[in-house]
Amino acid sequence: MNTDPTTIFGVRIDNVLKQQALNKVLAFLGSDQQHKIFTPNPEMLVDAQKDEYFKKILNEGDLNLCDGFGLSLLSRTKRITGVDFMLDICKLAEEKNKSVYFLGSGNREVVEGLKRNIQKQFSNLTIAGIHPGHQLQITNYKLQSNKEENNQLIADIVMAQPDILFVAFGHGKQEKWIYENLKDLPGVKVAMGVGGAFDFVSGNKKRAPKWMRVIGLEWLYRLIHEPNNLGRIWKATVIFIYYFCCKKVH
Repeated sequence: MNTDPTTIFGVRIDNVLKQQALNKVLAFLGSDQQHKIFTPNPEMLVDAQKDEYFKKILNEGDLNLCDGFGLSLLSRTKRITGVDFMLDICKLAEEKNKSVYFLGSGNREVVEGLKRNIQKQFSNLTIAGIHPGHQLQITNYKLQSNKEENNQLIADIVMAQPDILFVAFGHGKQEKWIYENLKDLPGVKVAMGVGGAFDFVSGNKKRAPKWMRVIGLEWLYRLIHEPNNLGRIWKATVIFIYYFCCKKVH
């Protein structure tokens, strides 16, 4: 199997199978450096065409997993969804006695439900902390937040001393937050942007049936159940295909 990374629309996608990706995470946890895991999908790649800062951050990920059926076809890499890989890492952390911290969603009930369900599935996993996060905005492609609230959040994570940090601020925000703040969290060995994973694992939202995910119809399920996300779905399907057909892939 060819393991060379693929570049799609200027963004690197790592060509790895799930076990290879987990082996990388294990190596990250055993190193003396910090590492970032991102999960590029079609919507993120479309956004990165106008946001050079976002593109730069994605390309500085230490592990970029292909998360998206269309992107998997185009890049010819194995799709590894963020929510599934987050659970895989939790299992690995339980086995290796590493701790995790869940940050994001903006909803206290969601992160508390997430914690309950994670503990049911991984009873011996050390959850160092949970936090719904604080208000973030992107203005002119730059991440904006309340400095005092952000400093309090950083202090909370530092005190909790997790080995692994999962960040669910939504794509763009979470990658920029990790990129800009990870250096202030010296105990964190792995930080991963996980998008809407907290909603799914907590039970706040239902995932598309597995058969729809397998054949690439997850977008249709989202459209039916979340019609307010039409703009995002349009970007991840029609606009992504437009870029593929009309622009250079690399």
